Amino acid sequence: MARGMGVPVFELAPGVFERVADTVTPQPLMAVVPMTLTPLSDLAPGLVIVLADVRDPGNAGTLIRTAEAAGASGVVLAGDAVDPFNPKTVRSSAGTMLWSALSVARDLGACLTELRSLGFTLRGTEATGGTPYDDAPWGGSVALVLGNEAHGLNEASKALLDDTVTITMAGAAESLNVSVAGAVLCFEALRQRRRTS
Repeated sequence: MARGMGVPVFELAPGVFERVADTVTPQPLMAVVPMTLTPLSDLAPGLVIVLADVRDPGNAGTLIRTAEAAGASGVVLAGDAVDPFNPKTVRSSAGTMLWSALSVARDLGACLTELRSLGFTLRGTEATGGTPYDDAPWGGSVALVLGNEAHGLNEASKALLDDTVTITMAGAAESLNVSVAGAVLCFEALRQRRRTS
């Protein structure tokens, strides 16, 4: 199929593929594709996920995949977040990063300020004290800001937000993994948007 589309295809000699790949048991296909990023100003209205200082490539890739599955307009890796093109991030995204709108913003404060100027409501997450996530309105343009795995959002970032939400839990767990929390919130946004469309 790729050959029919004019894509150069190379078959490797036995043992070469395993030396080139960075996993122990790689899939039998590898591709070289351009690394493209979307400027913040080009993000479409709707739900945008901001990964603020999210450093684990598995979490980042899972969130990119989840955001795309829930119909988000894009994902921004902000502050001291992992490189979106880290091999583990790419694998964890299951290929969705190839057609998702991805942005990188090293200055989290400037990123949030720009998103607000573009008409996005800035909504963060916190373990306790926020609006129950299913009571918050998820229509329109919302930038969901997810914080670092260990420390959440810092106070300077919280001060820039319009509001925060909390995922209420019935058990004794203190908090959820950031990719799980992101999935809950992305699909709550999708549920509300479907209900009102």
